[in-house]
Amino acid sequence: MPPTAQLPLAPATVQALSRGAALFDAGLFWESHEAWEAAWLVEQGDARVLLQGLIQVAAGYHKATVQRQPSGCVKLLGAGLDKLRSVPDLLGGVPLSQLIPQVEATLRAAVRWREGEIAGLDRTQIPQLRLA
Repeated sequence: MPPTAQLPLAPATVQALSRGAALFDAGLFWESHEAWEAAWLVEQGDARVLLQGLIQVAAGYHKATVQRQPSGCVKLLGAGLDKLRSVPDLLGGVPLSQLIPQVEATLRAAVRWREGEIAGLDRTQIPQLRLA
């Protein structure tokens, strides 16, 4: 198998991605994290990295919107981005080429929040996932 070839995702993973994306887009970040975690526990390779990155990004937005913790938000968004950058675009229908720059913009705002330059994140700065 060529190095760029992707194994198909398990049906349960595709279902978890879809369910988690709907929750994420509804602003239910912890719930999306939970939806993806079950699939993450059984997946391997790029699919596992994708799920872990999404989980960390969702947890970062939960830290921002519910717990109001800028440091935790910065840490989790950064860790999630590191993982998402290593995964092929559109794996599992996730439009990473669109999502990554949007999360990077939120991360920059979160750093400003952590430094006391702004009062917090505006929900309009949080991207929608919208699977392809």
